[in-house]
Amino acid sequence: MQNKPLSLIILLVQAIFISATTQSQPSEPRMSKTDYVGQYADQAIREMHASGIPASITLAQGMLESDFGNSPLAKYANNHFGIKCHKGWEGPTFIQDDDEKNECFRKYYETYESYKDHSEFLRTRDRYATLFDLKTTDYKGWAKGLKKSGYATNPKYADLLIRIIEDNELYKYDKVVKLKESEVVASVEKPKLKQEIPQLLNIRAVKVSGNNIKYVVAENGDTSANIAKKNEMGLWQILKYNDLDKRQTIMQGDIVYLQPKRNYATDDFHVVKAGESLHSISQDHGVKMKRLLKMNEMSSDYVPKPGEKIRLREMSRINEQLTGR
Repeated sequence: MQNKPLSLIILLVQAIFISATTQSQPSEPRMSKTDYVGQYADQAIREMHASGIPASITLAQGMLESDFGNSPLAKYANNHFGIKCHKGWEGPTFIQDDDEKNECFRKYYETYESYKDHSEFLRTRDRYATLFDLKTTDYKGWAKGLKKSGYATNPKYADLLIRIIEDNELYKYDKVVKLKESEVVASVEKPKLKQEIPQLLNIRAVKVSGNNIKYVVAENGDTSANIAKKNEMGLWQILKYNDLDKRQTIMQGDIVYLQPKRNYATDDFHVVKAGESLHSISQDHGVKMKRLLKMNEMSSDYVPKPGEKIRLREMSRINEQLTGR
């Protein structure tokens, strides 16, 4: 009983010491807006030339979603765009409260992976497809389009992006010419895991279609799996982007897209030649199969006839061109 007051005194002294020690520790410095832009502008430019998303939009979204690189999600998961796990995500995860308690967010080894995944996220969701019809210098159109497409629930989301872009003059990055490969490699953070380093200089000659989609031409012996591996992509991406299934064989000379096809082509119509299929027409013009079928009111097993006209654009777009609107 006599030791009880002494124990309380000792505990009180320890508590005061711990409190004083904690308060004396300097707080972790916050990343400034200038620091953020200086660190990630090159990556945003690189993604712009790879995907067609304005560098200003990518930077502004990264700055807004990550609290200029200072949010726990950005610091501890390298996730600068608040992308959640979603179905099919097999990478590491980070759990935190958001709209609901204990929500699952994607975690990346390095920040550049977050930027790359952000581009992939917008390119592969149909609801954002119309944004890619805009010029990369039209940051206001992109900001308003992202809000209209449901990227964020905040009614002022577009205004916030535009303000960040204009206050920090991010629009100047939308006019930067394509970085040289040596500059690209130098600007990308080196990941801690060796297998995560993208082999940018070892990728086979990548071409760009008339519909502005990156692709390679299959060589003898190529498969969906080895093309995916050579281009640092998932097998599911090659299959999805080219409307293929695992059983289909890739032939020498086939076009294999490394990015999603478009909802329409640059041409209005295609006149069928002997031996052509709906899939080959879809590949030749870089139009998604489901869009091609919908525009022409056809089923997937339909065999087009030589001389038949296949529509490659919605009639509304064709009429717009004809009327000049």
